[in-house]
Amino acid sequence: MDFGFSSGDEEFRREARAWLAGHVDGTLDRPTWERTLGKAGWIGLSWGAEGYGNRRLCLTQQVVWAEEYARSGAPARSGHIGENLLAPTLLAHGTEEQRGRFLPPVAAGEELWCQGYSEPGAGSDLAGVTTRAERDGDGTYRITGQKIWTSLAHEADWCFVLARTEAGSRRHHGLTFLLVPMDQPGRIEVRPIRQLTGTSEFNEVFFDGACARAEHVVGGEGAGWGVAMSLLGFERGVSTLAQQIGFAGELGRVLRAAVDSGAVEDPVVRERLVRQWAELRVMRWNALRTLGGSAEAGGAANVAKLLWGGWHQRLGELAVLVRGAAAGVGPVDWSAGAPYELDAAQHLFMFSRADTIYGGSDQIQRTIIAERVLGLPRESKGIKGVG
Repeated sequence: MDFGFSSGDEEFRREARAWLAGHVDGTLDRPTWERTLGKAGWIGLSWGAEGYGNRRLCLTQQVVWAEEYARSGAPARSGHIGENLLAPTLLAHGTEEQRGRFLPPVAAGEELWCQGYSEPGAGSDLAGVTTRAERDGDGTYRITGQKIWTSLAHEADWCFVLARTEAGSRRHHGLTFLLVPMDQPGRIEVRPIRQLTGTSEFNEVFFDGACARAEHVVGGEGAGWGVAMSLLGFERGVSTLAQQIGFAGELGRVLRAAVDSGAVEDPVVRERLVRQWAELRVMRWNALRTLGGSAEAGGAANVAKLLWGGWHQRLGELAVLVRGAAAGVGPVDWSAGAPYELDAAQHLFMFSRADTIYGGSDQIQRTIIAERVLGLPRESKGIKGVG
């Protein structure tokens, strides 16, 4: 199963490949790279709307661009949250004024976004958020609370925040989706979280009376849960295919390491390598099967997350297994005071430990599939009267 790319698609592939070859050089920082993409019209390819500064591409051309971008070795996008999450949400739920204000700067690569969902006491359980947003007499919302694991908050100009606007509300009720400017010294504090990998692209974000304007509520006050769930459905799609191109490259490097170390002679290792290859093909076929359909139909997004999260984690385990004892040695002499650094295989192993947690843990994905797709009885939340 695969796309039947037309001659026009292949011509577009050559155009995309040539542009990337001429511009990917590794010298630009991520915000500058976003502006470079925006100036050339490469942002917002899937929006399908006019007047916001983006090209309009058919689905197969979107796939072509995503694949070529992944193959080119271009840097990880810092604008993907605005392009792939916020923009489709505004197109589905926003007002015309909101689209006109926020989409052109995203398409130009001039405004970067982060996502204010998870909290210390409400990670995968998004309905448990406690961040509050209280409305002043002039219509301004004042936001107080903490968000965590906020990707790229240290680079973002704006944050879309899920907050509780109805006092005493619980679970899915009383939540509102707010667009909040990050440049509010004294009211918003961003603290990077250093991880096992030594990097800190995730952050804690503290809101202390941060302001959001009433006209920047998306979908209406109290309708935040529906908007938030709609946004999560946009996380999957064409980008999943690009992700798999990256996965294929990682698998190739693990295979070469297995050959170089002699680990490939072990039949158990060979079986695991073949299984990784076969499962990656299954993920591609599943992505192609669901592409272009409803983002939430049949739990497709949840199934996709389960597939790639576990697959990538197992690949990280293989990456160090095939290297044997050498995987425990750093690329630099740490005892000599060198900076903390991991090689590619070690980074893959460390970072992939989180794959089955972030974006909704495996347990949450299975619960959603069981209850909302298969119609099984809801999971018990505990036994009353015990404790």
